Amino acid sequence: MRTFRLLAWCCLISLSMLSPGTGWAQDLPTFKLVARDGKWFPEVIEVPANTRFRLEITNQNAGAEEFESRELHKELVLAPGVTRVLVFAPMKPGTYPFVGEFHPKTAHGRIVVK
Repeated sequence: MRTFRLLAWCCLISLSMLSPGTGWAQDLPTFKLVARDGKWFPEVIEVPANTRFRLEITNQNAGAEEFESRELHKELVLAPGVTRVLVFAPMKPGTYPFVGEFHPKTAHGRIVVK
């Protein structure tokens, strides 16, 4: 039980550093992505190469949505009305596609690293 409490405390501290408005993640460049009507807005997000950044994702769909990118090894499920943040390590120039797993035919986008 003591190990579980220590692990839970460490997780809370880590998450608090990534929360909007607190910690070091606040200083990172932030790009916004919105899921709405089964699509991503904007469909293309341009970010600087070799720079750590935050992607703030808001789900305005009536149901859940999942941000997923196999190329970036990232996935995140969001309930309706929820905003969450993913932090990305510095990336090399290129194009990295992502999809909305719950709207695979219409929710397509890409991160373009320049």
